[in-house]
Amino acid sequence: MESVQQQVSQLSAEAQKEVLAFIQKESAQAKIQSSVTSFTDRCFTKCCSEGSGSTVNAVEEQCLRGCLNAFLDTNIKVVHILQSMQK
Repeated sequence: MESVQQQVSQLSAEAQKEVLAFIQKESAQAKIQSSVTSFTDRCFTKCCSEGSGSTVNAVEEQCLRGCLNAFLDTNIKVVHILQSMQK
């Protein structure tokens, strides 16, 4: 059985570029999803009491909003820094 690398090496240069772009895109999406999941877990642990049930009270909601805003602000700053580095 051929390895994936051997199979990819048999493709044309253009097809190899497409495969690489696809892999990079999927990898980036997986990293983003992992970050969102990690962030959600941390904010939920920080803001929601264990016995709160299936609803979120006003204090927990406010905490979650603050946590979300901090996460989004940080991500926006990181994106801006990365964009400025690419220029």
